[in-house]
Amino acid sequence: MSTLDVITIGRSSVDLYGAQVGGRLEDMGSFRKYIGGSPTNIACGAARLGLRSAVITKVGDEHMGRFIREQLGREGVDVRGVATDPDRLTALVILGIRDEDSFPLIFYRENCADMALSESDIDEGFVASARALVVTGTHLSNPRTAAAVMKALRIARESGAQTALDIDYRPNLWGVASHGEGESRFVESAAVTEKLQSSLHLFDLIVGTEEEFHIAGGSTNTLEALRAVRAVSNATLVCKRGAKGAVALEGAIPASLDDGQAGPGFPIEVFNVLGAGDGFFAGLLKGWLDGEAWPRTLEYANACGAFAVSRHGCTPAYPSLEELRFFLERGVKRPDLRNDAELEQIHWATNRKGDWSTMRVFAFDHRMQLEEMDGYSLEKGGAFKELCLRAALQVQAGQSGFGILCDNRIGRKALHAASGSGLWIGRPCEWPGSRPLSLEPELGLDCGGLEEWARANVVKVLCFCHPSDAAEMRAEQEETVKRLFEASRRNGLEFLLEIIPSKVGPVDDATNGTLIEQFYAAGIYPDWWKLEPLKTPKAWENAIAAIERHDAHTRGIVVLGLDAPQDELAASFSIAAAFPLVKGFAVGRTIFGDAARGWFGGKIDDETAVTEMAQRFRRLCTVWDNARQGAGGNA
Repeated sequence: MSTLDVITIGRSSVDLYGAQVGGRLEDMGSFRKYIGGSPTNIACGAARLGLRSAVITKVGDEHMGRFIREQLGREGVDVRGVATDPDRLTALVILGIRDEDSFPLIFYRENCADMALSESDIDEGFVASARALVVTGTHLSNPRTAAAVMKALRIARESGAQTALDIDYRPNLWGVASHGEGESRFVESAAVTEKLQSSLHLFDLIVGTEEEFHIAGGSTNTLEALRAVRAVSNATLVCKRGAKGAVALEGAIPASLDDGQAGPGFPIEVFNVLGAGDGFFAGLLKGWLDGEAWPRTLEYANACGAFAVSRHGCTPAYPSLEELRFFLERGVKRPDLRNDAELEQIHWATNRKGDWSTMRVFAFDHRMQLEEMDGYSLEKGGAFKELCLRAALQVQAGQSGFGILCDNRIGRKALHAASGSGLWIGRPCEWPGSRPLSLEPELGLDCGGLEEWARANVVKVLCFCHPSDAAEMRAEQEETVKRLFEASRRNGLEFLLEIIPSKVGPVDDATNGTLIEQFYAAGIYPDWWKLEPLKTPKAWENAIAAIERHDAHTRGIVVLGLDAPQDELAASFSIAAAFPLVKGFAVGRTIFGDAARGWFGGKIDDETAVTEMAQRFRRLCTVWDNARQGAGGNA
């Protein structure tokens, strides 16, 4: 029985995309880092569309190799076929977007890890577990990697799997163009044609641009090239035609490409063609493996290609299945998809990584409350927050569903040490106690400071607000929150909005719901909401209804503590836990308050402080878990 839908085999790399669009690579000042390589991109695109995908490749035993492995895992791609080469570095590609016709790139692939893939890296049982195997052409260019590919093809065919080839012709990777010609898509080569044609009979599906079929067929006349391919292969041929879409050709090659089976295309502004073919192939796999007719399959493929050409990067541009369905049903509203706010919200929300269905968060991002304690100094404050982190990690013990809130001003060492620990990490931005809201100076007036943040950090902002606020106050605070929200999205950071109306005025069952509606109306879509412990089920119902009216994909809600005693928190948890959208709690002073006063006052030592905080945090976790279980189980 197949446990995977598709395995891809071949290149994997780290892509460094120039962030300055329109500039030369020579002039780039900064880059964005993504995973890359056609098979790697295709596997990720397929996973986003709900297919069980895997990739067979090699990476180096260094930071970039680990990045690829970890990112594949985050994308839901099976990594059992990803080997680590102890002697070679992970491949690197540097890319830029000059204009709609020029996309300079440099491949750093001299003796790279994935080109060391060999027959010994091909596990027969693993390959046989897939319904389909996708090969990309570059790995036919070298005897060692070609032998690995041929072994995988043999196993796949013997196990009854479908086989597909993405011609993926890169002349300089075949040694027929120079390093500086990475952008080149076609150079005639009889040797390359001969090598490709020797294996075309092994495939059920062959996909390429017209130029790629030119190299596979040995002719610069597209129809003649297709006929030459047909002479040695019975595969369905899918020919990509750029703005004209693509056609599927079964059987004899017709007199015109227009006579092939086609799917609808999409009038999209071309922003970046790099990786578009890989997105196209992922959509094609979705239709092909689901048994859809070719017109429908090509519609999926064309749509996925359209997303890719309209966004920055390769894998990050590809749609989720929900996003694809929404797009096909709604259609194109503006040709520059990356600026379609409704579509981009769905893209962002349905491609977030990590399972945070349970949130047990120790909040020690407090600044003003610590600064007011007897015995406080900046140095001692930082040391205490390191103790808080130790307590959090002690309770987490490698389990999922735990997090912290920690600031950068007092708690910098703890904040940075938490990276990579498996904890969810929220980081505050507001100047403590400010109303109207103002932000920490480190962010800068345009929130440009977020560019320096670790990508694992979640942007958290607390806004003291109330429905009775004067129009001027409301507008000023919403403008600050929106500026921070938009900067968070630009930098790929999740966003948590905390609202506390009870410190401003009286609250009732409608208060929080009204505020939530107001923030959505201002164009702010938090990934997380942090709310006070609401006193009645009706108040929770109103707040949740306001969220769900505007955002079906929010991460959820966490309940804050407000320094309440554990008994009061337990009562509030019992109400909140009945609502699946409430994922857990983020509590601080209830956990650390007594320990902080004792530690700053010299009455307890480090170990006692850690033990006391860990015990309180653990008890609160148990209280929440019991409340959730009593409400009918985990959301």
